[in-house]
Amino acid sequence: MASVLCFKNVIFGGVRKIKNTSFLLFKQASIQSRTCPFSCGGGANTEYDLVVVGGGSGGLAAAKEATALGAKVAVLDYVTPTPIGTKWGLGGTCVNVGCIPKKLMHQAALLGEAIHDAKTYGWELEPDNIHHSWESLKDAVQGHIKSVNWVTRVELRDKKVEYINGQGKFLDPYTITTQTKQGERRLTAKYFLIAVGGRPRYPDIPGALEYGITSDDIFSLSKPPGKTVIVGAGYIGLECAGFLRGLGYEATVLVRSIPLRGFDQQMANLIVAEMEDKGVKFEHRCIPKSVQKTDDGRLHVVWQNDKKEEFSDIFDTVLFAIGRRALTKELDIEKAGVEVAPDNEKIDAPNEQTNVPHIFAVGDVLYKKPELTPVAIHAGRLLARRLFGGSTTPMDYENVATTVFTPLEYGVVGLSEEKAIERYGEDNIEVYHAYYKPTEFFIPQKSIVHCYLKVVALREGDQKVLGMHFIGPQAGEVIQGFAAAMKCNLTVTALMSTVGIHPTIAEEFTRINITKRSGKDPNPASCCS
Repeated sequence: MASVLCFKNVIFGGVRKIKNTSFLLFKQASIQSRTCPFSCGGGANTEYDLVVVGGGSGGLAAAKEATALGAKVAVLDYVTPTPIGTKWGLGGTCVNVGCIPKKLMHQAALLGEAIHDAKTYGWELEPDNIHHSWESLKDAVQGHIKSVNWVTRVELRDKKVEYINGQGKFLDPYTITTQTKQGERRLTAKYFLIAVGGRPRYPDIPGALEYGITSDDIFSLSKPPGKTVIVGAGYIGLECAGFLRGLGYEATVLVRSIPLRGFDQQMANLIVAEMEDKGVKFEHRCIPKSVQKTDDGRLHVVWQNDKKEEFSDIFDTVLFAIGRRALTKELDIEKAGVEVAPDNEKIDAPNEQTNVPHIFAVGDVLYKKPELTPVAIHAGRLLARRLFGGSTTPMDYENVATTVFTPLEYGVVGLSEEKAIERYGEDNIEVYHAYYKPTEFFIPQKSIVHCYLKVVALREGDQKVLGMHFIGPQAGEVIQGFAAAMKCNLTVTALMSTVGIHPTIAEEFTRINITKRSGKDPNPASCCS
């Protein structure tokens, strides 16, 4: 009876009585059976080794890894339609309404730019007579997504992961219920993994839900978006504004405070300046006040700046990109005793373990962790190996690389200049920087004014690299390799002794030699300087 009371204190008292190391010991003792390791109901057997709630990248990665290690696994996944009725298949945000369709539409915009550049390279084209079809692009993107949905389902079947198209809700710490077409099902498991991710938020203003859309809708929009206002200047907002402008639509961004919050602000402001040069309009220090439909079916948007001045305009589409909320409330997780952060309902889970020792979480539901698909995938796999493969390797959330796919891309790994100064002190930081000239920009005479990179490092010794930032074409491809180098404790000394590949844009990192502190001109004298 004492062990049961102790377990209740752990779950419902909100105190982590069982440490991760202790948990691994008694977990391994019961791994060959699905007997509850916490005196659950007198040691009653459970139906599954692992039930994953959420069929996105992190949950699927964990499920497939767990089955490969011999676990019996079920995955529950259900997509609640958006206010305008958009829904999608298995695979989560990345596949359906995130990374994949975003990158494809970004590529479509880049191709449009390339068509105009091609004439200067000798291609006999008439770019001014070339027009883009939104419907053709939308159909191609959705066709690809549906193929991935199908492949994902087949892969789960082949790997013996049971897929259940239903929304899971906790009944108690060891039971989840879900409603399917065949009726209600109750699933019991030794372990649960919460991997439900999040969905976009809407502002609490008149007309937002009735007339606005989010990134959940834009990639499958049945008609061309036309003149669009994007509310929010995070990476999703800027990426959407960028490809919409690249496809030929007017785009206006309402910026509440700063662009790309959480990113290096010098780089963020360069991205904004580049987008402005490409025709994206920015309204700074503004918030939306209302959205109303006009007699001709368009949308009248009113916004206000920080001086309480009101402005308005007519748009065809209003896209909200003001952040995302974790879908924890829909799970009734309070019935399982899982605690959430009071400010955003995310789960604080060291080593992906919640305050309830047998319930875990990965992906965008985690508190103060990177909301990135590869992070969720890697964390999910490592967790499965710890639960069912005897591994003790934790997820490392430091130095995770990412790219913002704006018209001129921004790739980054490590600390921003601001964060480095905050953590180590300004006197202990050295910042190397340079502008550069992509060779492919020369002939079409494209602007190079915002092609820029910087390396943030410790000042002493070999100068360990703390952060690398790159704005330019193919930024994601450039930064990926340097992310691996940073995992190996890259130093400025090593970077400067590396011979670059010429002529590439990635080699610019190996040529840095000017510090901000020196005050020298960071512009190159020639392409080979």
